[in-house]
Amino acid sequence: MTTATSAGAARRTALPRPYLPRPYLLWPYLLWLAGAQAGLLGDAALSFALGWAASGYGGGAAGLVLTAVTVPRTVLVLLGGAVADRFGARRVMLAGDAVMLVVTAGLALAVAGDRAAPLWLLVGAAGVTGAVDAFYLPASGSMPRRLVPADRLPRALALRQAGGQCAVLLGAPLGGLLVAGGGLAGAAAADAVSFAVVLLVLLRVRPDRDGPGPAPAAAPVGLLREAGAGVRLALGDPLLRAALLLTGAAAGALLPVVSLLGPLLARAHGWAAGTAGLVTAGQAAGVLVVAASVAWRGGLPRPGVGAAAGLCTASAGTLLLALSGGPAAAVTGSTVLGLGSGLFACHLGPLVLGGAPASHLSRVQALLTLVQSLALVLSTGLLGTAADATGAVPPALCCALATGAAGLAALAAPALRRA
Repeated sequence: MTTATSAGAARRTALPRPYLPRPYLLWPYLLWLAGAQAGLLGDAALSFALGWAASGYGGGAAGLVLTAVTVPRTVLVLLGGAVADRFGARRVMLAGDAVMLVVTAGLALAVAGDRAAPLWLLVGAAGVTGAVDAFYLPASGSMPRRLVPADRLPRALALRQAGGQCAVLLGAPLGGLLVAGGGLAGAAAADAVSFAVVLLVLLRVRPDRDGPGPAPAAAPVGLLREAGAGVRLALGDPLLRAALLLTGAAAGALLPVVSLLGPLLARAHGWAAGTAGLVTAGQAAGVLVVAASVAWRGGLPRPGVGAAAGLCTASAGTLLLALSGGPAAAVTGSTVLGLGSGLFACHLGPLVLGGAPASHLSRVQALLTLVQSLALVLSTGLLGTAADATGAVPPALCCALATGAAGLAALAAPALRRA
């Protein structure tokens, strides 16, 4: 009896630990993701409301409000990544959500009772939002790596991509409803509620791999030096360097196609605004399909090849959109473009986040945000000027060519091809 008992115990000890079900492993991430998507939806609604309120002062005022968001976010984002890596991503996010809760609640009170918001208040709220984003985005971008095992990272990021796309799609209509029902105050109050939800979620979720970096052996290094160290690390790593270059190319050549060139193409063909909206919806639908598929079944075994294939697919969609003669072809082209964009984002994201050292997660995410922002700002201005001079078709064809060239270059890059 003793021998049998001992043998049974030995067998039980030798057996591997039972495989934990996916919900158990991922529930902290799913809880955080649900809160983050609620925050994104509230932000999208308030962004629409701010733009609508600013448009009442004219196009220049609306552009000023948008600039007030973009400039501090671009200038401070590398510093924000260094702060999140030094003090912990969760702490930075808690501080950012608390600040935005106060700002949005104060904005709602300031414009309550159908009072018109003065322009200085709109610009101030936009500036604070951009400054908080500079610290919040790198911290938030690093959270999947802190909450999810490495083998689940592609699915987790795909799920986040799908949720973010849904928030973007629903944010503007929700903002319109809130403005119609309660004005800017209603949208600001709804965003304040969303920040309160995110705060409660963050108080519940505690990443195991979050926290300040190791204490320096010598004198502490300044935050600006730490930000520079993140840039040097990313540029010195072959995989991260190639991924950042590819991200910049995709942001500059893909993002303006639907947002800028799509409406211009629709106007050139004499299509109604509803048709232009369908073109945008086709792109969003393509991204959602790919993101949902990767979240459910996982990504390709070689994510670098998947990202390159995504760019080549998006190039074909852009070409079809540029040469379309009717709404059906345009929507088909934008959908193919969305499929390629989703394939690219869902495979390159895990490469960047998984390839960054644990001590530099937020700084690499900050650099990724900076590369995307700068490429988008430069390309949008150039493409808009070119469209004024030649029409929307030649710039769209250039975008198709640039995207295809980037995809072929990614296939030729050993660091990406073998990743």
